[in-house]
Order: sequence, then C-alpha cells, then structure tokens
Amino acid sequence: MKELLERIGEIGIVPVVVLNDVKDAEPLAQALCDGGLPCAEVTFRTDAAEESIRRMTESFPDMLVGAGTVLTIDQVDRAVAAGAKFIVSPGLNPKIVKYCNEKGVLIIPGCANPSDVEQAIENGLSVVKFFPAEQAGGLNYIKAIAAPYTGLKFMPTGGINPKNVRSYLAYDKILACGGSWMVKGDLVQAGEFDKVRELVKEAVEIVKESRGK
Repeated sequence: MKELLERIGEIGIVPVVVLNDVKDAEPLAQALCDGGLPCAEVTFRTDAAEESIRRMTESFPDMLVGAGTVLTIDQVDRAVAAGAKFIVSPGLNPKIVKYCNEKGVLIIPGCANPSDVEQAIENGLSVVKFFPAEQAGGLNYIKAIAAPYTGLKFMPTGGINPKNVRSYLAYDKILACGGSWMVKGDLVQAGEFDKVRELVKEAVEIVKESRGK
C-alpha cells in the first residue's frame, strides 16, 4: 500500500474517468500513458466500469488503475477481480474500509469533516479523499482541518481544474488531486483521444511547476 501511495503522489493528478462504452477504455488508457499520467480512477457509476478496468489493466499492466465511486463490498470484489489496484469512495463507510483493510486493498475514502478524518485514522489510513473539495471549502478548509492530524495527507477531488490545481499541489499535505478536466466525457465519447493526450501533457507540466520539479 505504501508503494502505491508513493506512486500516486509522484503522479500528482489522478484522472477521474467515467466510461459509458468499454471500447473507449484502451484508447483512453493509451492517451493517458502517452501524455504522462499512467493512472486512472474509473468510476463505478456505469455498467462499463468493470470491464473497462479489466481491459485497461490487461493492455497496460504498468498503469495504476483504480475504481472510484465504490459503494458496496460487492463492488470492491468486482473491481479488484477486474484488476483495480486501489479503491476510492465518495464517503467513509467503516464496513467497506474494514473489508479493504482485511483484504490488503488500498482504499482512499471520502472525508469532508474532522469526524470522518478521525474514523479514517482509527482504521489505520494515512490518506483520505477530500470530497467534494471546492464545494466543501477548498484548500483553506483542508489547511484548517489538517493542522491537528500531522500524519495525514489528502487527495482533494471535486471542482479541481487547471486554474486552482497548482495551489492545491503546492501544499505539502496534498498527496495528489483527482480531476476530470483532461478526460471529459464529451472528448471520450467523441473519440478525441489526441486532445485528451494534449490536456494530460499540460496537467503533467502543472504538477512539475507546482512541485518545483
């Protein structure tokens, strides 16, 4: 788990992907890898999610593919069986967190207040998703609640875009940011994977600039 978290931290931006058709999974994965972000959080909001994860992980075994919007233990099992290397949820469900811990599966649950954060710490987690980031108070809120929890890092998701991501990434308590602006549904559905690749390249440059690399 530590190694996975380190990889996510190095990547800096986790593309949050919604796929409606499995045929888009491999060309999208190719565009992400070619652009320099070999990572994807494929949300379990669609029927295509499970098979999309399978195709991505089989065709790009070095890619860090996770499952997002995971709400049930059954979804955890299906995502992991398909090849997902990590699980992300919009909120903190203690039952799912405990199950993932028992199975040795990295889970990054959503937290939006100190009570959520303390549940995460109680379950031995060192990284939580902050969701919905901008709507819940943004970077200033993260800084305010991060102060008492010195060993914890955050992965803000929700409302993150090229205009505000730099300030998030510059804060040392941010492991990475989740974002969808480079993998928008209309681009994917239109098959504009060259455009996706270019947006991904721009995102990679933002990470480098924000972290002085």
